[in-house]
Amino acid sequence: MLTLHIGNKNYSSWSMRPWVLMTQAGIPFEEVLLRFDSFDPASQFKRQATALSPSATVPVLVDDGLVVWDTLAIAEYLAERFPDKALWPRDVATRALARSVCAQMHSGFGALRQHFPMNIEAHLPAVGARVLREQPAVLEDLERLQSLWEALLARHGGPLLFDGFSIADAFFAPVVMRLKTYAVPVSARVQAYMAAVLALPGVARWVADALAEHDFRPFEEPYRQGPDPA
Repeated sequence: MLTLHIGNKNYSSWSMRPWVLMTQAGIPFEEVLLRFDSFDPASQFKRQATALSPSATVPVLVDDGLVVWDTLAIAEYLAERFPDKALWPRDVATRALARSVCAQMHSGFGALRQHFPMNIEAHLPAVGARVLREQPAVLEDLERLQSLWEALLARHGGPLLFDGFSIADAFFAPVVMRLKTYAVPVSARVQAYMAAVLALPGVARWVADALAEHDFRPFEEPYRQGPDPA
């Protein structure tokens, strides 16, 4: 049985990627939550994460003693381990394109991720508007992201980025959550893509779990003093 170690679902965008990928693809796994208490070296989270992998981060996938960390490495391992699931597009050229956009997400869009941290439970439209006014780098990231999505959707016809659900959609699912939380204005085509991602059963299950956590972590909350009222 595969075991996936993850962080809090409300905040952990990196954990969301492989969890959604495996859930949506129907790959059975056991989930182990490493609750965020602090990211200090002496914190329980860091001690648990350090015992799992050299990265001392989540997610971490364990398969019969084999430890795989980093979301891209986990995705590649799952694609090889479960070739029947077609987690990458089957066409060579399309697969190369999908890998390219995942790598871009993996290492890029830094300003957007810094100023719009994932926070599924929150609704922060005023923050979103202020950040876009004050942070030109975020606006540049947003324009780059929209251009990328629109080109892929136009090329492959939608509603997802390639021909059916793929690793690429799992990688961009946390960005969809960010755009929703901060009510970021996007084009009609991007809105349709966001709706398609949110409608995926794997994403819907993650969101439901995140909303049920009720585990407010102050160090993950740059914009709020407490959780939103029910």
